[in-house]
Amino acid sequence: MNLDPIFKSAQEAFLHYKNVSGKEKATFLRKIAEGLEAEKHLLIPTASEESNLPEGRITGELGRTVGQIRLFADLVEEGSWVEAVIDHADPERVPAPKPDIRRFLTALGPVVVFGASNFPLAFSTAGGDTISALAAGCPVIYKAHPAHPETSRLVGQVIHKAAIDAALPISVFNHVEGGIEVGQALAKHPQAKAVAFTGSFVGGKALFDAANQRKEPIPVFAEMGSVNPIIALKERLGNNMESLAKQFVSSLTLGAGQFCTNPGLIMVPALHAEDFSDAVKKELEQIAAAPMLHEGIAEAYYNALAILQERKELDWVQVAAAKDLIKAYPALARIKAADWLEDEHFQQEVFGSFALMVVYEHFNELYAIAQRLHGQLTITLWGDEKELAKKVDLINQLEEKCGRLLFKGVPTGVEVGHAMQHGGPYPSTTDSRFTSVGAYAIKRFARPIAFQDMPHELLPDALREENPLGIWRMMDGELKR
Repeated sequence: MNLDPIFKSAQEAFLHYKNVSGKEKATFLRKIAEGLEAEKHLLIPTASEESNLPEGRITGELGRTVGQIRLFADLVEEGSWVEAVIDHADPERVPAPKPDIRRFLTALGPVVVFGASNFPLAFSTAGGDTISALAAGCPVIYKAHPAHPETSRLVGQVIHKAAIDAALPISVFNHVEGGIEVGQALAKHPQAKAVAFTGSFVGGKALFDAANQRKEPIPVFAEMGSVNPIIALKERLGNNMESLAKQFVSSLTLGAGQFCTNPGLIMVPALHAEDFSDAVKKELEQIAAAPMLHEGIAEAYYNALAILQERKELDWVQVAAAKDLIKAYPALARIKAADWLEDEHFQQEVFGSFALMVVYEHFNELYAIAQRLHGQLTITLWGDEKELAKKVDLINQLEEKCGRLLFKGVPTGVEVGHAMQHGGPYPSTTDSRFTSVGAYAIKRFARPIAFQDMPHELLPDALREENPLGIWRMMDGELKR
């Protein structure tokens, strides 16, 4: 596939689109949201058929998708996200005059976005990566996921129509289909300025390596999943055994375990290990096998379980009832903390409704586990207030290992808002400084630029003295509107 014409048109669109006002970008984004809602009669059954996800789940996902689009529309319309900073000149300063310097965030350029398999709407064609890039002022070259091609085409048509209705170049969004070779070529194209990816570690790392081997390396914002450990402390677990078992199993089996925040690892004190195992098994026995996204994912799930079943360190609380070409039967194994600490293989994610229960004898073992953990999207710490007050060292250690630390509930269910952080230390993502969910996702696709002594009539609106946008700005070290 010759990608040059696509990138050429995207670059031409960028030179116009980056200077479009926040209000105009907001109008464009809202038209996308309105278009998706208008086409839901086609989108919902199509996405359900292609993904094996129930229509109720797709309906909820559509709501989340349009909600996050409108969040970014509001963000860019208000405008303060550009972090405008003004340091006024002082020609009388000694020993040297001070120049006028003004700084803000500007769009990177054409961005390559890869769709995710497990969210045909919210993390795909008009998902958070695409929308945050468009909000920042970057045209998108979107690589459709082969698991739901028709859904992607329908959404792509909605985005193109929204661009036309908003009087924007249609090449602000480009829809591309193909396999691994096309994906590699997109990441390596000299006019690509960034890559956004949600998926497996293997896929994300391959794109990261390709982008860093370019003549001009570019950032790759890859969200590659994690095992999202839950750590249960003695008092909290002992006093809430049944409710916590129910919460855990509900989260573990949600969507057949096909979430990047699926809790695939849980640490339990030895004192309560048997009772908690029994409570979890009781809940698991009530969970029916659920269809996975496609046969390839189901096969990978059962292959991973087969490898683990050969390990003598594991005691199986529940074995997957049977191998199915498409459905995932939930499974749970137990291991001693001392054995878990000996082998990093036990930290590998199994994409599906499987979890490993690590039984620890004392706090020193638990702290050693916290030190050994790989980078995670989330870590959940179940403890009463008095317990937590005594575990400050543990909390401090866990902060270094995740992007979101929970003290209630379970990690599945990622709120889309201003404070959300969906990204963590490697290998959960390639850059822990950023999020792929929430308002701050826009910062991935912008870079700072400073203008020194620029004539006032040439300044962008965000940096003009009269502040025509009415945004919050840092002026001579003081935040003002």
